[in-house]
Amino acid sequence: MDYEVKADPMAAAFDAADAPATLIRPALAGATLADPARSAFIDGYLRHGREVELKSFSGAVAADGGYAVPREVDAVIDATLKAISPIRAIANVVRVGSAGYRKLVTTGGTASGWASETAARPNTGTPVFNEIVPSFGELYANPAATQAMLDDAAFDVEAWLADEIAHEFAKAEGTAFVDGDGINKPKGFLSYATASTNDQSRAFGTLQTVATGVANDLPAASPQEKLVDLVHALRAPYRQGAVWVMNSGTLARIRKFKDANGAFIWQPGLVANQPDTLLGYPVVESEDMPDIGPGSLPIAFGNFRAGYVIAERSETSILRDPFTNKPYVNFYATKRLGGAVSNSEAIKLLKVAAN
Repeated sequence: MDYEVKADPMAAAFDAADAPATLIRPALAGATLADPARSAFIDGYLRHGREVELKSFSGAVAADGGYAVPREVDAVIDATLKAISPIRAIANVVRVGSAGYRKLVTTGGTASGWASETAARPNTGTPVFNEIVPSFGELYANPAATQAMLDDAAFDVEAWLADEIAHEFAKAEGTAFVDGDGINKPKGFLSYATASTNDQSRAFGTLQTVATGVANDLPAASPQEKLVDLVHALRAPYRQGAVWVMNSGTLARIRKFKDANGAFIWQPGLVANQPDTLLGYPVVESEDMPDIGPGSLPIAFGNFRAGYVIAERSETSILRDPFTNKPYVNFYATKRLGGAVSNSEAIKLLKVAAN
């Protein structure tokens, strides 16, 4: 048997050059390699509807129910939601695996007692547990683009779609978190029962109100004193992280209030990314809050991270629909979302009422 040994390195190099090979360039400094799953989703599915390209994407589901968007796209949607959805930015947001999310909240704390060194230790009282079950619903958006737009390489379909979905979701969920009725949607904090009694005597799940003392408006004399009453209706542990929530019309009136020395009680944020403050607490504008009027609840003050929970189930799913609305291609985006008051002691409301 004969063996051919290539002693000449140059000859071996020429043979290697004749063989077909794929040229692999090293990545430039600072460059990032494209995610194949993301490219398949954007260029394959969104632009051209090629579902077979999604076989490598682990978040894919049945075609009739849409596909879970890649994490990078979902992160853009989440970041935009947090930036423009006022209640989401201050509430407690949790990710859940099913629509059966439950949260147990104790009232009264764990009882304790005192005893001498050798005295018997009787049993102490058991804390009361209350179960919080957020009301879930399916939030959806259905933006559309022409196929010509999608075929245009200069059209950034990823940024356009994430922006459209996020803005539509933000408008819908912002309203639901404030006054949603809890039927196939989150239950807003203004939809809960209210009472003027304090935390010790008020039923769990009922929010405390502080009356303005005037049946149809804020008091004409020293109206800022009612805001002080509202602040101190909230117990001290909850004031750390507490914020005001009101619409821009109400805020326009509040900004004109002055204390006894003639100084405005509203203070603008003088440093970048520092919020405006009212009596030392940040102000969040939510246009879904009601205007000042008879019986309304125009101002909320509280620690929403402790008082309101938003439960999200899985990522955003998108179904491409080129048939229903020719020549447009619709992108039906859905997300399971729930919300509820988790601690009724952590949120207080100003009520326009005589008492």
